[in-house]
Amino acid sequence: MLIKPNSAQLITHFSSGAILAYPTEAVFGLGCDPRNEEAISRLFELKNRPLHKGVILIAGNVEQLEDFVDFSAIPKSQLSEVMASWPGPHTWLLPKQQNTSDSLTGGSDLIAVRVSAYPPVIDLCKILNSALISTSANESGLPPATSQQQIVQQFGDQVVCIEGKVGQQRNPSQIRNGLTGEIIRAG
Repeated sequence: MLIKPNSAQLITHFSSGAILAYPTEAVFGLGCDPRNEEAISRLFELKNRPLHKGVILIAGNVEQLEDFVDFSAIPKSQLSEVMASWPGPHTWLLPKQQNTSDSLTGGSDLIAVRVSAYPPVIDLCKILNSALISTSANESGLPPATSQQQIVQQFGDQVVCIEGKVGQQRNPSQIRNGLTGEIIRAG
């Protein structure tokens, strides 16, 4: 199913646990409501992704991450660096809130989060009034989808595809540990 990003159906699909395919800075992402365990399970099944890998949460602003990240547990010097990098292509592993699902973190005490600078992602998160899961739109081991046509070919009607084009970024976001500054994945 293909829908426009400002469609009234979007909120209904998100609230009912649909898996969304949406354009990000570099590839199409797959996501769902990070509070919906059933949707999260379906997303992992769809991607054939092991649960221990966890996922990234993407947001349009920092406030959308507050339910998932314990910002008070980050040393001030590191928190300043994190905040200075956003919005942008920087994913940070940060201490999770106690009630944050292990499905999102792969059982880790840290959760991967990013505040995007890409207008379609910002608009999507604003419409949904939520952060959402962001994992590349592909079955594990296959190249990520970069077009709506590839989404339809790989996933058919198992996802709700949001119209749009991916950005010009060629590399995935850099991932760093927000407590130590260690680079986990170069961008």
